[in-house]
Amino acid sequence: MSIARRAASHAATCTVLAVLVAAILASLPAGRAWARSAPGGIAASAPKPSAVPVGEAELLAGRAIPPAEAPAAVRQVIAAANRIRTRPYVWGGGHGRWWDRGYDCSGAVSYALHGGRLIDSPLPSGPMTHWGSPGPGRWITVYANAGHAYAVIAGLRWDTAGNSSESGPRWHTDMASTSGFVARHPEGY
Repeated sequence: MSIARRAASHAATCTVLAVLVAAILASLPAGRAWARSAPGGIAASAPKPSAVPVGEAELLAGRAIPPAEAPAAVRQVIAAANRIRTRPYVWGGGHGRWWDRGYDCSGAVSYALHGGRLIDSPLPSGPMTHWGSPGPGRWITVYANAGHAYAVIAGLRWDTAGNSSESGPRWHTDMASTSGFVARHPEGY
C-alpha cells in the first residue's frame, strides 16, 4: 500500500472515530472536562511563549532525544511518545485506555500529551481543534481537523501517517502540510 493511500486510509479512519466519539461526548452530562491543563492549571515552572527559538530534539534510531534546554513537561511528552513509538496503528487505539495494543492519530497525540500532564483524558482529533491555546506553540504544536491529528514536539513531527514501511505512531524529521489543520498548543509551551 502506498504512503498516500495509507495516509488517506488513516485519515478516513480518524474521521469515523471522531464522529463516533463526538456522538458519545454529546450524550454525556454537561460540564464533563475532557481536556485540562495540568491539575490546578499550568504549573508555575511552565515557560512563557517567546520569539526565542527553542532547541530541536534529535532522532536516534527512531527515538526522540529532547534538547537539553527543554522544560520538564516537554521532556515527559517526548518520553511518553517514545514508549509507544513502535506500536501499530489501531483504529480507536488509545481512547479506551492509556496503555493500548496500538494507537490511532489522536490516541497517539493524546498519550504523548498525557505523559507531560497536559491532558487528563484522550481527545479525538475533532475536539483537539479547540484544545489548549490557539496558534503554534514554542515547544509543542498540535495540528488537528475533524479527521486527523498530529503534533510537532521540539521540532519533530509525531504522527501515525507518512511512514514508508510501517504504520502507527512514529517520529518524523520531515514536516507535513498544515493546510486544513488548526494549530493549538498547551499554554506556556
